[in-house]
Amino acid sequence: MALSEDHFGGAKLALFIGGRLLVIRRDDRPDIPWPGYWDLPGGGREGRETPAACVLRETAEETGLILHERALIWGSAHDGPQGVTWFFAAHLDAAAEARVRLGDEGQEWSLMAWQDYCAHDRAIPHFAARVADFVRLRGFIP
Repeated sequence: MALSEDHFGGAKLALFIGGRLLVIRRDDRPDIPWPGYWDLPGGGREGRETPAACVLRETAEETGLILHERALIWGSAHDGPQGVTWFFAAHLDAAAEARVRLGDEGQEWSLMAWQDYCAHDRAIPHFAARVADFVRLRGFIP
């Protein structure tokens, strides 16, 4: 099956605020993948939403930040452990930090240098690799 917008299970967002990456520490529950690890905003697809609509909805639910599709500066599909997922990147100015509000999932949020996230022993490995790939491929330096 081709990696497309029609067949995917969810989407994640590398959201840079100022020069740092927004991360969310997952709940510490044994019934979820990667309990207690640092995650990126995003999650599962609902209904027939597009990858962009999925990641924007999930980001709003998890962080309180309302982004428009035009804020997405990069996107790509990946065949991963949970099937096809989309990975996006966006950049907001530093003032957006004041608008971040943790939603119903996760223990806390933080802003990290992307290099610190990628090297963190509690970063979800495949998301850390995608952040590093994005920075390398796009030459993005927040």
